[in-house]
Amino acid sequence: MAKRVFLIVLDSVGIGEMPDSAAYGDAGSNTLAACYRSGQLSVPNMAKMGLFNIEKVGCGHPVDHPAGAFGRLAEASRGKDTTIGHWEIAGIISARPLPTYPEGFPQRVLDELSARTGRGILCNKPYSGTEVLKDYGPRHLETGDLIVYTSADSVMQIAAHEQVIPVEELYRICGIAREIMTGEDGVGRIIARPFVGEPENFTRTSNRHDFSLAPPGTTMLDLISAAGLSCIGVGKINDIFAGRGITEFVRTKSNRDGMERTMEYVRKDFAGLCFVNLVDFDMLYGHRNNVVGYTAALNEFDCQLGDLLRHLRSEDLLLLTADHGCDPSTPSTDHSREHTPVLLYGSGVQPGIDLKTRTGFCDIAATVLEYLGVPAAVSGTSFLSQISR
Repeated sequence: MAKRVFLIVLDSVGIGEMPDSAAYGDAGSNTLAACYRSGQLSVPNMAKMGLFNIEKVGCGHPVDHPAGAFGRLAEASRGKDTTIGHWEIAGIISARPLPTYPEGFPQRVLDELSARTGRGILCNKPYSGTEVLKDYGPRHLETGDLIVYTSADSVMQIAAHEQVIPVEELYRICGIAREIMTGEDGVGRIIARPFVGEPENFTRTSNRHDFSLAPPGTTMLDLISAAGLSCIGVGKINDIFAGRGITEFVRTKSNRDGMERTMEYVRKDFAGLCFVNLVDFDMLYGHRNNVVGYTAALNEFDCQLGDLLRHLRSEDLLLLTADHGCDPSTPSTDHSREHTPVLLYGSGVQPGIDLKTRTGFCDIAATVLEYLGVPAAVSGTSFLSQISR
């Protein structure tokens, strides 16, 4: 039977500060613990796999006999964003953080974007994605100008009403922005943010699309696909890696939809990797400081996880991890630099193995490649021998 790996990234589900978190303004952050303190967290499947057995997880109760292997990952890269986190999971360590724009984008960038699109620019400062629509949406409806904003992360976000600028045209504009934002201005992502509705009732749609930098080196995705195996992206994965190394992908509308699409692949025959990103934790709840919503999303995921576990085949390896934190209980609405969990499950995984704290998300890439029998020309050290029966 063909070997398959299901790697699911719980976007922003961090499990506690790193030694250098204070330098990023994130001292004391622990996304999972914030949800646990709500008193509403119910994740029995992840708990059985060993979630609360992880070293210094800071919450919950360990189980006596974990069904999976478990551990904690420290980020080796400089940064705390989606792009750098996923690149490291795939085997690339980033020595320098991607550029951010706390004062807004340089005028030269805006001038070129305006000249090439024929549209004016609104906002140009760090902003909440929902508040920016309240404050600039009415003016956008009047003028057709682009709402351009950023955050503490390495992103340029461009919002437009779908009836003012059709979605495909917004994508074209973001493609132009991607061409402009290179070199010293090479932000991790240009994000198209379509919205609908009327003033005081604007809502973002599911037509978001990320235009990412291509990874600066070889990733496990490149190696897996070059070996003739499937490399399937579910959710934002194709966008994050700019399509590199992806043999098949499907975009998703929500965490629930992402898990449903993943279950479809569980039922299909393929050999290789199914790489999944579940973004609602981060986008809908972490950035909005919504502890209750974040907790409910974890509970919903865990319920769907139970169904997935029942359908895994004997040669399947399941890995759960995260790409950074986004503690919804802190004053900040931005990502937090945190350790991330790694939970592993499958018939070939020796239950109860404690991987302790690993120095690099990239150990996942090395482990996945070894499991699939692909030479591991990436950063990272495989822990496959430690967890195998």
